[in-house]
Amino acid sequence: MKRFSRAMGLILSVIMLMFVMAACSGNNNEKPSNSSASPADTAAGSDNAAASDKPAEDYAYGEDVTFHSNEPVKYSMMFSDNEGYPYKADWRIWSAIQEKTNVSFDLSVVARTEYENQKSLLVNSGDAPYIIPKTYDESAFVAGGQIVPISDYVQYMPNYQKAVKAWGMEDDLKAKMQANGKYYVLPGMWEAPGGGYSFVIRKDVFEKAGVDLSKETSWTYEDFYAAMKKVKEFTGAKYVFSDQSKGESTLNIAAVEYGVTAGWGKANGMRFNQDTKQFEFADNTQDFKDYVSYFNKLITEGIMDPESFTQEDDAAKAKFYKGDTYVINANYQVFTDIQTKMEDPNAQLMIITPPGGPKGQLQVENSRLENGIMISENALKELGEENFIKMLRFVDWLWYSDEGQTLSLWGVEGETYTKDASGKITLNPDITYNGMNPTATKKLNADYGFGGGVFAYGGTTKLRQSKMTDGEIDFNNRILNNRTARPVAPPIMATADESEQLNLISKPLMDYVSTMTLKFITGQEKIDNFDSYVKQTQANGSDRYTQMANDIFGKTKSILGY
Repeated sequence: MKRFSRAMGLILSVIMLMFVMAACSGNNNEKPSNSSASPADTAAGSDNAAASDKPAEDYAYGEDVTFHSNEPVKYSMMFSDNEGYPYKADWRIWSAIQEKTNVSFDLSVVARTEYENQKSLLVNSGDAPYIIPKTYDESAFVAGGQIVPISDYVQYMPNYQKAVKAWGMEDDLKAKMQANGKYYVLPGMWEAPGGGYSFVIRKDVFEKAGVDLSKETSWTYEDFYAAMKKVKEFTGAKYVFSDQSKGESTLNIAAVEYGVTAGWGKANGMRFNQDTKQFEFADNTQDFKDYVSYFNKLITEGIMDPESFTQEDDAAKAKFYKGDTYVINANYQVFTDIQTKMEDPNAQLMIITPPGGPKGQLQVENSRLENGIMISENALKELGEENFIKMLRFVDWLWYSDEGQTLSLWGVEGETYTKDASGKITLNPDITYNGMNPTATKKLNADYGFGGGVFAYGGTTKLRQSKMTDGEIDFNNRILNNRTARPVAPPIMATADESEQLNLISKPLMDYVSTMTLKFITGQEKIDNFDSYVKQTQANGSDRYTQMANDIFGKTKSILGY
């Protein structure tokens, strides 16, 4: 009987197990399997599964949901103190954030000019605050282990994930990946690239010289040259174009249209060939020869002032203000300032659409990423994972939700701005910001703390354009409607040792390239000697650098999706 009972028990157990399996199978038929979910979906699912096993959070969060902690919390944070709107403890932004979220900050306030040095000191010593905004380059901090690999945690940030998915930011974010396939900074993200820099011209003078500005959206650099040549012939001016920023901005934006690198954007001289999926050294090619030849023509024919590459900004601006020159490089904010300082009250200015070139009518700005936020390992160690995730969800709301971004930029509705039925934001008339209400006595950033560089960056095109004048909106729309977006090049995901080797090659190589760029342009070196220049770049390591870059890319391209 005992053996029989065991046998019967075994049989009954098998029958019950089969019944349970059948029931589970029935449930699976009602709810499709998630076996084909993407990594992002899987991460979100893991978050939800983990949440179901835990007590309810003591805070509210979610996509388009205001973060609010039931209990007051305080997070330590670095704060870059801009001398243009110095930090004040009683700024309205602090109480506005606290009223919404029940969160306050323990700030480490550092002068903007010392911010990078102090950041390095705090991070490397292990004393960094939890939240480290205004980070432009995080690569130096990765190896030290003091910064959280934040890509491991973004699944807990619903507003961040919403922006990535809705705006297709996946390729943009690959540019932040390190050699281990992770990224260590939460970048500010824009729905579309910004306008950037272009050329401010004396519209009235160009038109009097017979230049048809109705076609400027289709101009190439050769068309721009022809227009400036007409102005020179009409005015008899010594120079038409005298530049500020020592020519760095002009060299940068023109380089894009020639498929090379120079000026502010020279970096390592690399370009990525989207057809061959290989890196190339751009700055010793025929494209580069054509590029320096163009600017040499401007100098040789007296169109561009050779002092553009040596003079201080004030000298360049003074020539433009006086009417001695008729072209200067600027972004829209500087353009707005220039308009107020022209000595000729009848001067009419225009910021043209950045010209195209041999590589097409390309958008200069192709990155939609801004500086971003690093999170210190101290936050994870001291808060514990559960409260660390809570802090991330606060960061997610403040920097990545529409509500948080609008608060950081414009302040409190009814106090600093109003909004109509269409959602259009209007700054209160007694407050000035970004050229709006220029005679107002209060400043949105200096007096209230809103619209500052620590919090207010990233967001929708609508939010971005909300702080623009009609003229700036027109400038941005001309670019978006008449220029082709460029794909983002993949990063060279070098290890620390590989980065050191690359830097040892790149520094002297690019110093030589920069020196020779100006010599070719100004005529100190003849264009006829370009072949000798090419050989010297190769001797300085351009081929070795390119080979290393492609070897590294070959090892990491699967991570990047190539």
